[in-house]
Amino acid sequence: MSHRHGLAIDAEGLTVAYGDHAVVRGVDLQVHEGEVVALLGPNGAGKTTTIEVLEGLRRRTAGRVRVLGLDPGVPEQRRQLRRDVGVVLQKSALDPFLTVLESVRQRASYYRLPLDPVDALELVDLVPLAGQLTRRLSGGQQRRLDLALALVGRPRLLFLDEPTTGLDPEARRSTWSFIQRLRDDGTGVLLTTHYLDEAEQLADRLLVMSGGATLADGTHQELDRLSQGLARITFTLSSQQPVPGCTQLLPDGTHVLDSRDVPADVHALLHWAATVGVDLVDLQVKRPSLEEVYMSLTGAGHASSGAT
Repeated sequence: MSHRHGLAIDAEGLTVAYGDHAVVRGVDLQVHEGEVVALLGPNGAGKTTTIEVLEGLRRRTAGRVRVLGLDPGVPEQRRQLRRDVGVVLQKSALDPFLTVLESVRQRASYYRLPLDPVDALELVDLVPLAGQLTRRLSGGQQRRLDLALALVGRPRLLFLDEPTTGLDPEARRSTWSFIQRLRDDGTGVLLTTHYLDEAEQLADRLLVMSGGATLADGTHQELDRLSQGLARITFTLSSQQPVPGCTQLLPDGTHVLDSRDVPADVHALLHWAATVGVDLVDLQVKRPSLEEVYMSLTGAGHASSGAT
């Protein structure tokens, strides 16, 4: 569970346009320190453009943006921000002629109170490869080095653009644990990912974009209500009875009731069971998965969310 602190990101009406074409249209976005927010959406949704504005890598056309209280669009303030912000870009940009440890030492030299470079490598399990040239690393190892470089400055805010792309399942889960520890220590995290299970595992809040605009912003449960997704109530009966409102009866005797209002429907079901004198056995409620909610909100034919 996240611990809310001050606002790490506060953006209102963020707009990026090229001529008459707006690629980001009036996006509002807030991230607290000690909170993980996942930015989701199909290809072309405007996610990466939004993040690049927040990082100070791209100019906004309109809107108000503050990152750790500073405006990343102002050069002097952008330079101040670099001391407190860590960034993992979609693609690695490592110096191929430096070793792993040299890369982290070089990055550490930019900060006033960095982590010890070896400690940073230990966090991402790269100490055994400290003397290896970065160009000889596998894709997954390069991704872990990207994380070490982003963390060595002890950031108050971390931008993660598809942080686990190229990692094997074990490395992905290790990265998840590490991101959760950062959040618990008070670091704000804004991430894009095309793995919806990753967003579901990590994010305190989800912001769904499409066509440059915000479709929804909230917890998984709040997005569930916005998408009007159906929860599924299942149970068996101690004796055979026709059940009012039952959607289907499975071959194993399980009754299924699709619900838009779980509390009301469960209350009505319990009242009915008490009235007719039957027991509801193995009563369970399964809410829509994040994949189902995402597809409902975006109208996507698949569950991936590229980072554009």
